[in-house]
Amino acid sequence: MPMVVVFLVSILAMASPSVFAVQHIVGDSSGWTNFGDYTTWADSKTFNVGDTLLFNYGGSHGVDIVSKSDYDNCVTSNSISSYSGGTTTINLTQPGPMYFACPSFGHCSSGMKLAINVVSKSTTTPTSGDNSSPPSSTTPSTPSTTSNPTHLAGPPSNANMVVVGISLILGPLFVFMC
Repeated sequence: MPMVVVFLVSILAMASPSVFAVQHIVGDSSGWTNFGDYTTWADSKTFNVGDTLLFNYGGSHGVDIVSKSDYDNCVTSNSISSYSGGTTTINLTQPGPMYFACPSFGHCSSGMKLAINVVSKSTTTPTSGDNSSPPSSTTPSTPSTTSNPTHLAGPPSNANMVVVGISLILGPLFVFMC
């Protein structure tokens, strides 16, 4: 019986940290377009390490991760990472500010850019909503780059919730059987 308990606790311990990860769909149902208000969209969100950003966009758009200076000046020729293909998932792996812009001519200057601040899961969410303005003196975190963003994991919370759910159902059964 002790081995069963140790096994179940191990499964739960591995699965539970990522259960709380959130997949943020940039622009919600409108997606990543040149008609979105991404400042207001980001103001209503808290971005934690472990969360993901899902960009859905048409063929005339893309997603570039840029520096603060390039974000402010809508320069995408110096991008840290560049994605195209209609769907891009960005894993938020480090706390700190991140900046995104559409590389299509004129789109960034018309508002198709996004600035977020990623916080550690242990950080308390500010009540005043100050997490929407990334600090201007720091550089953005560097995400893991890939040439094919479709190979990145999808919503991490779905699979982990299934594992936790099954563990919660099967765990007591094993304990009572032993």
